[in-house]
Amino acid sequence: MNKSLFLIAATVLTIAMAGQARSQSASGVEDLSKPAGQEPPMMGIHWARGFNPLYLARKAGHPGSQGKSPDLLWHNGPIMPDAVTENIFWGTSWGRYTGDEITGLDLWYNGFDRSDYAKASDEYTGTDGQEVTPTTTHLGHLIGHLIDGSAASGGSHTSVILAEVCKEITAPDASGNGYYAVYTDLPRGNSSYCAWHSFGTCGGVRVQFAFFWKLDGDPGCDPQSTVTTESQGLAALANVSGHELSEARTDPTSEGWYDTSGEENADKCEWTFGEPYVTFSNRTIWKIQGLWSNAAYNQGTGYPNSRSQDGCIEGP
Repeated sequence: MNKSLFLIAATVLTIAMAGQARSQSASGVEDLSKPAGQEPPMMGIHWARGFNPLYLARKAGHPGSQGKSPDLLWHNGPIMPDAVTENIFWGTSWGRYTGDEITGLDLWYNGFDRSDYAKASDEYTGTDGQEVTPTTTHLGHLIGHLIDGSAASGGSHTSVILAEVCKEITAPDASGNGYYAVYTDLPRGNSSYCAWHSFGTCGGVRVQFAFFWKLDGDPGCDPQSTVTTESQGLAALANVSGHELSEARTDPTSEGWYDTSGEENADKCEWTFGEPYVTFSNRTIWKIQGLWSNAAYNQGTGYPNSRSQDGCIEGP
């Protein structure tokens, strides 16, 4: 690793371990141009294949990266016992789009509900003993797609994506368990990440939201699925959608479950796949990365992540 990359990785790791806002800019480097707390943090960044500064820092032997338990820790905040999901497709090309990504993602979110993959996060609890359950309700398929044909903005500032959510979701789920995924028609380009999630409020109601690049033809965010019933772009979005929704459920407000380096349950198993594919409750089939399980790691029943820690699972 060259010296500059090590310093970037070390800086990100140090900030995460100090418990400060875990937000990165589009380049993957901590954005220090704004005071902390001015906009929501970028959480659970799904790094492009081959780029993860926390992993690079550990590999380089950064102080503090060795000898600690890999388990997730609860930080005394809420989880999402269930989730109400809705998709926003933002960009000028979505209105004339003829591919399978809009309808395919509806199928993905409907099938996530009560799937074995959703159950992989059930062990995590939050405030007042609430438990993450596999129950989710997807509104996108029921009430029609939310398509905003205006020019989309990139995901380097969470406040921009939150504003888009508040514009399109006029009545967010009153329980605070609404999760709104913003799929743009913008290619990733030179950005180092595929997606991220965050939280904020719309009209005084807490919302969880996520940002996604359009991943058609993007090898850095491609799970290389062999499922023939879906396009490459849909398969890539399905994989990163599993990452972000799973993290939002277990760590919706940066006070839930993450490890001593700031990594959430999907971060720890990024780009690792325990099975060739995962079958959802509606019988749709996807290639999706695993999720970290403290129980599986402590019992030796999980499969290894990229650091050879046997704590990843894709179902109970």
